[in-house]
Amino acid sequence: MKKSFEISSGLKGAVLAVGLVLGCSHAYAQGVQTGPAVKVITAGKKSVANINDIDGVVEAVMQSTLSSQIAGRVLSLNVKAGDRVKAGQVLATIDDRETQTGVLRSQAQLQQSDAELRQLQIALKRTQDLKTQGFVSSAALDLAEAQYKAAKAGRDSAGAATDQAKVTQSFSKVTAPYDAWVLETSAQAGDLALPGKPLMTVYAPQPLRVVMQWPASEKNNLPKLQDIQIQMGAEAIKPVAMQVMPNADGVSQTIGIKLDLPRTGVALQAAPGMQVRVRTTGTSQAKGLVPASAILRRGEITAVYVAQENGFAMKLVRIGANHGSAGVEIWAGLKEGELIAVDAIQAGMKGAHVAR
Repeated sequence: MKKSFEISSGLKGAVLAVGLVLGCSHAYAQGVQTGPAVKVITAGKKSVANINDIDGVVEAVMQSTLSSQIAGRVLSLNVKAGDRVKAGQVLATIDDRETQTGVLRSQAQLQQSDAELRQLQIALKRTQDLKTQGFVSSAALDLAEAQYKAAKAGRDSAGAATDQAKVTQSFSKVTAPYDAWVLETSAQAGDLALPGKPLMTVYAPQPLRVVMQWPASEKNNLPKLQDIQIQMGAEAIKPVAMQVMPNADGVSQTIGIKLDLPRTGVALQAAPGMQVRVRTTGTSQAKGLVPASAILRRGEITAVYVAQENGFAMKLVRIGANHGSAGVEIWAGLKEGELIAVDAIQAGMKGAHVAR
């Protein structure tokens, strides 16, 4: 009895399985679809403004490469990259023994000129008195006056040489030209400093600007200030001023455009050397657009789902600029009139079908 019961149970399971298969086949035959219903749109063109995205680099408006104005050994370098400095702060000192010698020599010459001037001043006074008494001629007085004037000019020249020597001696201290940050240092203590040889580079934290390169072939279609946005992270910044370079680069065949950043908001977080995207808007033109949610990105693959009779098929596309709420440009891969899934994630699920 037990054996026959087991056989009957097996038959019942087989019959049940067959019934489920027949039921599923019947449901499929009746058009019952269990996957998500996905909305679709018709591929077509829409009039939107032309958008160009160009790489730009943030740079400081005030940036200076500092070097010594005299030759000598670097005795000390008082700052490093990343330090903040104040205007007039001593950044480096140069061996000034030679310039000190020049100051002492010029001071000695000044003292000698002072002594000669005093002696000739006395001689001139004596000659004037003798001329009044009639003991000397007018020629002797003229000679005394000429000698005194020459000595006075020599004394002035020696004084100027002393001042110049003191100024040259002050060049032994390299100071900050303005409140700044040290971008980089190019020398160390003990190096030989020469006029024109960089010691360090400093920049003022504000104001900043973005430099972009515009194709020289499009010189007649330069963007206007009001049509430019600078993408910094998720934020869009409007530049406050624009400067177009008058010449084109002979190698890259581009024209430099400088865009001044505002001193407010997210622009304060920018730093020299940072790369940003500069978006320019031009005249309107009909373009093929799809919603951003319709685009599937998987590694190097960019695709959309196109409606078919039995679901959706993935189709590779080449995309262009993102126009925000208007959609993303499709440059290649679609035909006008094709039905595109609005949600690429749902369209890729098993059993996905077009929403009725």
